[in-house]
Amino acid sequence: MENNMNRRSFLAKSVVGATGVLLSSLPLVAEAAKSKKAAIVENQKRKVALIGTGSRGTTMWGKTVISNYGDMVEYVGLCDTNPGRLEAAKNFMGATCKTYSDFELMMKETKPDVLIVTTVDALHDHFIIRGLELGCDVLTEKPMTPDEPKCQAILDAQKRTGKQVIVTFNYRYSPHRAKIWELINKGEIGEITSVDIHWYLDTSHGADYFRRWHRKREVGGSLWVHKASHHFDLLGWWLNSEPEEVFAYGSLDFYGKNGKQRGTNCRTCSYKESCNFYWDVNKNEYYKMLYTDNEKHDGYLRDGCVFKEDIDIFDKMCASIKYANGVQVAYSLTAYSPYEGYRIAFNGTKGRIDAWIQESNLTHDGDYDEIMITRNFGARNYIRVPQSEGHGGGDKLMHDKIWRNVKEDPMHQSANVRDGAFAILTGIAARKSCDSGKPVKIASLVDLVPKTVK
Repeated sequence: MENNMNRRSFLAKSVVGATGVLLSSLPLVAEAAKSKKAAIVENQKRKVALIGTGSRGTTMWGKTVISNYGDMVEYVGLCDTNPGRLEAAKNFMGATCKTYSDFELMMKETKPDVLIVTTVDALHDHFIIRGLELGCDVLTEKPMTPDEPKCQAILDAQKRTGKQVIVTFNYRYSPHRAKIWELINKGEIGEITSVDIHWYLDTSHGADYFRRWHRKREVGGSLWVHKASHHFDLLGWWLNSEPEEVFAYGSLDFYGKNGKQRGTNCRTCSYKESCNFYWDVNKNEYYKMLYTDNEKHDGYLRDGCVFKEDIDIFDKMCASIKYANGVQVAYSLTAYSPYEGYRIAFNGTKGRIDAWIQESNLTHDGDYDEIMITRNFGARNYIRVPQSEGHGGGDKLMHDKIWRNVKEDPMHQSANVRDGAFAILTGIAARKSCDSGKPVKIASLVDLVPKTVK
């Protein structure tokens, strides 16, 4: 994008890896076992191919999978349009498979059981649909796709092919969030009537979205979709219901056009000494190896200026969401907070659950996250949930579920294509509401009818 590629060229050529998520297990074999092709022998390695060798693809779905699940998984292909990053990713991952710049050729030659999609969000739909059509189950990073026509096309392709789409929502597996689900579903505070949830991205993590390709709405769908789909998936999972209507506000108040100093990217900026957001990408050996050493191939700059005037996403957002079961949700996201974390409160007919997390580097074994339960006319109790690394401890649990074919799922943590759709449709509706100033009904976007799960 930084070398002035137009939209068509960018979408045709860019396969930069995406960020962040939660997921359905990939027992591709389980439900599909009725077909001959699905009758995969227990303990036989699943053949896996990956499209998009950015940071999320090479770490969470690359090196981690090869290192920890090599007895269950065989990588057969890696694909990206950036040849330098592709080779760097292969070496970093410890993969021994063939690399490709041609996706169709990779699929034809390797015939994977599972395709992992970690490209920029705007390209997810193309590779998800082609993967399904070519006989694969598909594991995609969140968000599934940033727009409603693409969402409908994925839903149609999944029905047409009978293959599985898994969206990697790792937040569901975090012990802290799983404990909240357990408390709600045990009826600790009666029937849920409303929820207040406020998410804070700090001036490190939050700012990074404005350095990267996420800053463009046409590529990442805005933070309403790219980031908040994580939160909307949690809400639907906690509430056992799907959203019906969204009304939202959003604005760009801090980054982008609001900056007094700007450049193209940090390394070439004349304001290095005075800008609080100056970031030396080359101090991170991994980013240097993956991105700056290979930007000559496609012009993608990993350290873009957070005040570039082409930024067209919101950094401040709030929404009112109505669910099929009548629950009302007040949601907000701020992308320039001095600290990272969230606060959430569930109001019920018998009491209230409050929970909060302030993200920090774990320094000792005694760290925990807290949940407070206050009952109407009763006592207040505190529950402490030990912290774990990897998105609140969710990553390993999700990986085990997917790659080791863990069949038990008592908390319904596996997210399917319908879950992935409603997570993004909530954000898409919010984005459209911001533009129109009117509430948006989810059913007006695709052919799914929102319902209450139980």
